[in-house]
Amino acid sequence: MMKCKKNIIIIVMISILVFSLGFGANAKAFRVAVIMPSSINDLAFSQSMYDAMVAIQEEMGKEEFQFVYSESMFVVADAAAAIRDYASEGYDLVIAHGSQYGSSLVEIAPDFPNTSFAWGTTVNTFSDQGITNIFAYEARSEEGGYVSGVLAAKLSQTGIIGVIGPIETGDAKLYVEGFKAGVLATKPDAQVNISWIGSFSDVALASEAAQTHINVGADVLTGTAQMVVGAIGVARQRGVLWFGTQADQTSLAPEVVVANQVYDWTVALKPMIQLVREGTRGGSAYVLTLANGGLKIVVNQEALVRKTIQDIIEGKIDIEL
Repeated sequence: MMKCKKNIIIIVMISILVFSLGFGANAKAFRVAVIMPSSINDLAFSQSMYDAMVAIQEEMGKEEFQFVYSESMFVVADAAAAIRDYASEGYDLVIAHGSQYGSSLVEIAPDFPNTSFAWGTTVNTFSDQGITNIFAYEARSEEGGYVSGVLAAKLSQTGIIGVIGPIETGDAKLYVEGFKAGVLATKPDAQVNISWIGSFSDVALASEAAQTHINVGADVLTGTAQMVVGAIGVARQRGVLWFGTQADQTSLAPEVVVANQVYDWTVALKPMIQLVREGTRGGSAYVLTLANGGLKIVVNQEALVRKTIQDIIEGKIDIEL
C-alpha cells in the first residue's frame, strides 16, 4: 500500500513538472487551419483573411490561438486534399477561404463530425443537406462598392468608368453591382463598362482589360480579386484613378489609389470561434457590413486631391482671390 502511494505521488509530481516546463501550455490553444487561393500578401482576398488571423492571435495570445495556412491553392483538388489533411490532424476549425471550395466541403465535412469547417464568401452552411459542422461567412461588399461608386462618379471627368471582375459570383459580383449602382445614382448618364475576365488569378488578363477600358476613355477603374494587381499597374502607368476592395491596395500605387473597401474578417471569426469552443460545430452564417465594422472604407488623401494639385501646377486652375 505504501509503495502504491509513493507511485501516485511521483506521477503527480511529474505531471506538475511537465506542465511547468511548458509541455502542457498549448493544451487549451484553439487551432485553426486556413486554405487560401492566393498568396497571403496578395493585397486582396487571401491577405484579408491572413490579416484577420494575425489580429486574433495578437489579441488572444499564441498560447490561446494558433493557426497554420496553405496559400496559392488555385487548384481545387489540391485544396481539397489540404482540407482533409488538416481535419485529420485535429484542428478545431478548418477554413476553406474561397467560394470554389464549397463542393469539397460537402464531401469532406461529414467524415469529420467533431471538426468545424467554414467557407466563404457565401451564407450557405449546407444545413439543408443535413450537414451540421460548416459555418459560412460573407462580405456585403456592395455596400462599400456603392460608396466607392459615388466617389468615382464625382471624380470622373470623362464619365466613363471601367470595372474588372474575375468570375461573376460571391463578393466579387456584389461589389461590382454595388459600385455600378453608386456611380449611376450619382451620375445617371455615366458609362460603366464591366469586364468579367473569367479568372481570379490571371494578372495578364486583368492588365489587358484595364488597357481596353482606358483606351475607350475610362479615367477611373476598379476591380476585385487577387488578379487586380495587373490592372492597378496599368492605372498607375497611365495616370488613371483606382478604387480597391478586400484589402488596402494603396501601397501598390499611392498616387492613383483613391479609396479601398477593407474586409475585417475578425467580425465573423470571433463569434465563430466562441461557438466552437462552446460545442457548436457549425450551422451559422456571418456577414460583414459597414454597420458592424466588418467593412471599412480607407481613403487615400494623396490620390483624392492629386488631380487638383496637378492642375494647379500645370496652370489649368486659375485661383481667383
